[in-house]
Amino acid sequence: MMRRWAALLCAAVLLLVFTTARGQAAVAWGSRGDDVYRVQAKLAQYGYYSGAQDGVFGQATYDAVVWFQRRNNLQPDGVVGSATAAALGISLSGASGPAAATESETYLLARLVHGEARGEPYTGKVAVAAVVLNRVKSAAFPNTISGVIFQTGAFDCVIDGQIWLTPDSESLRAANDALAGWDPTGGCIYYYNPATATSSWIWSREVRLSIGAHSFAV
Repeated sequence: MMRRWAALLCAAVLLLVFTTARGQAAVAWGSRGDDVYRVQAKLAQYGYYSGAQDGVFGQATYDAVVWFQRRNNLQPDGVVGSATAAALGISLSGASGPAAATESETYLLARLVHGEARGEPYTGKVAVAAVVLNRVKSAAFPNTISGVIFQTGAFDCVIDGQIWLTPDSESLRAANDALAGWDPTGGCIYYYNPATATSSWIWSREVRLSIGAHSFAV
């Protein structure tokens, strides 16, 4: 009986994290548009940012956001959500906010992150989710989250069944951060672990960066 109640409590906590994270306007690495411009302008006004105010959320903007968050006792995750926006004195329009996704697709994306990137740094988890979303945008892949994830042979966790493990709160948050526009990979559509990869083809792809154990490529 105690195990059953513990399982129910865990599920309730995960559901709370999942539902409260959705629907909030946010800008993060990879976002573009007026919201990013407003963030950059405010950070520059307060002395945290000296880069181009171009509406493109890259490394310089990310570093400035983290600096601002640390100085203002906010979670230093580099994502400008409601709390950070309020501290900056701006409101977000949501124009560069969450990508269109149903709750079931978002939860599936979190399952994929948990199955593929469990034990990886948080940024690496967001990066794995971002690869899925970059594939959705690419004409070379299916145009839905579920289509990309279940494309034959695409992901090891689908092949070995780990896709059906219950995602933890960090995997859920990573999925939502990716949907909110954070793409640590800068548009990559492939990733692999060089220590375990067996496909000779994947080694032919151009690697753009590495996060944790994964190399991200185009």
